[in-house]
Amino acid sequence: MNAIARGRFLPSSSSSRNAWRHHAGKALTAVVDKRFLSLPTPGGTSGFQTVGCVGLGLMGHGICQVAATSGVHSRVVAYEKERRFLDTGRDRIVKSLDKLVEKGKMTMGFANDTLGRIEFTTDLDALKDTDFIVEAIIENMDLKEDLYTKLGELCKPETIFASNTSSLSIGEMAAFSGRPDKFVGVHFFNPVQLMKLVEVIKTDQTDSMVFDKCYKWVEDIGKIPVSCGDTPGFIVNRLLVPSLMQAMAMVDRNDASVKDVDIAMKLGAGHPMGPLHLADYIGLDTCLFIVQGWVDKYPEEPSFFIPDCLVAKVEAGDLGRKTGKGFYEWDGDKCGAPAS
Repeated sequence: MNAIARGRFLPSSSSSRNAWRHHAGKALTAVVDKRFLSLPTPGGTSGFQTVGCVGLGLMGHGICQVAATSGVHSRVVAYEKERRFLDTGRDRIVKSLDKLVEKGKMTMGFANDTLGRIEFTTDLDALKDTDFIVEAIIENMDLKEDLYTKLGELCKPETIFASNTSSLSIGEMAAFSGRPDKFVGVHFFNPVQLMKLVEVIKTDQTDSMVFDKCYKWVEDIGKIPVSCGDTPGFIVNRLLVPSLMQAMAMVDRNDASVKDVDIAMKLGAGHPMGPLHLADYIGLDTCLFIVQGWVDKYPEEPSFFIPDCLVAKVEAGDLGRKTGKGFYEWDGDKCGAPAS
């Protein structure tokens, strides 16, 4: 059982609690994250009192957590279709909050208040009265079409929808919802709890006031928004993914080795890790999925192409960090020597 569930950080008796506060109070004052010391105005500047989070996977549980931790929402509805995925998402949130308490960055009371604001459910109807819904399900347009068609019919007319997709068309999903004027993209980065950037994407049909509210919401939850149109990959991935493909193409042509490509970009361009190291970290199957979708949809775009070495590694099951081998050998999260 986790520390928050056990309540082990705050002693039960009144005398013990007073002693704990006297002993820990000064230390906590120095290290507790200022975001967690007081609650902001309910609804924040966006005016969203209730928020829904659809999907509690790697990205979705983080979005749910930061929305609840912000304190600007009276209720955060966390939805998963299946109970097992819902329980896994809840456990991830609890574990993350638990670590913040252990490190002294959040008080026990604030962590419990955060969990208390989240309504975990497998009932889609629980989302019908929310003001704003963020979707973070898997990158499958057929699944998203089914979801947004249902949400469009279920939710109150004022509800605004947002997708956390990293590569799919916001405009296509907006059309499925039946309310394209109330649809944006909000692309978070992993890990959501730590990464500050959020790309806020508008289509030609997005109402300007809707976009402004969503942009302000990102600020309300403590992130830094940037605005972008509905272009493939938005800002970061549109620049990043083609550069990864170019690095792989150099390897295909024997222009340079895996090691030398990465050293050159680290020392010559100031990147924290080389492009092939980064591709391994992201997952080579993920890289292929993104660029394959772009190639299929935009066959005339010369910057969208699939290197032979990427296809070969994915077909061999060498997907990078997640499988222990890609362009490099991996031991957990530790990157080793270039793979043979």
